[in-house]
Amino acid sequence: MRLQTLADVIAHLDHVRAPALMDATEIRVRRPTAKRAGQGQFISGKSRTNAVKALVITDVQGRLLFCGATVRGSTADITQAHQAGLVDWLNHTNGVQILTDAGYQGLGAQTRGQVITPTLRHHKKALERMPGIAELRQAQRREHAQRRVRVEHGIAHLKNWRSLARHHGRREITTPRSAPSPAYCPTLNTPTAVGPSPPSPPAR
Repeated sequence: MRLQTLADVIAHLDHVRAPALMDATEIRVRRPTAKRAGQGQFISGKSRTNAVKALVITDVQGRLLFCGATVRGSTADITQAHQAGLVDWLNHTNGVQILTDAGYQGLGAQTRGQVITPTLRHHKKALERMPGIAELRQAQRREHAQRRVRVEHGIAHLKNWRSLARHHGRREITTPRSAPSPAYCPTLNTPTAVGPSPPSPPAR
């Protein structure tokens, strides 16, 4: 079975009633020329490099389910999830659980708790007034990190095999190449345009 789109992944997770892991990863691209309009749109606020961001979803074992919905590197993780239609698809399901990092805070309330984010950190002075709360929250964050670490392994596997290595082509079109192990990577979805599509070649 090949999961071609994000909607296919959500439908599959709703059918098998299995949790999933989600994160975003950056792919370096060529730096735009100087004084070009929109030069800073591809600069990532995290790595300070020119990049595009791909949305990655794996199962609890780190096996790839979806890689795509690429956006410019300056786009926030939660904005990318919204643009990909994740919230709309999850609103049509009830039994899907997706573990994410703190970059997706707020999606849990928008998806009726189906997107699970780590516990927020409280101010140090507030924790001093509540003995034992700091240790409890730290244990909750550690448990959440241990459950979602497999998605980091899946992303590292793709980058080790150069599937998500530096992209030397057009920045507006990013094509994740398939990894050499189909058993590990059941699908890499079709290329996603970042911005306006290039003009079609003239008909011969």
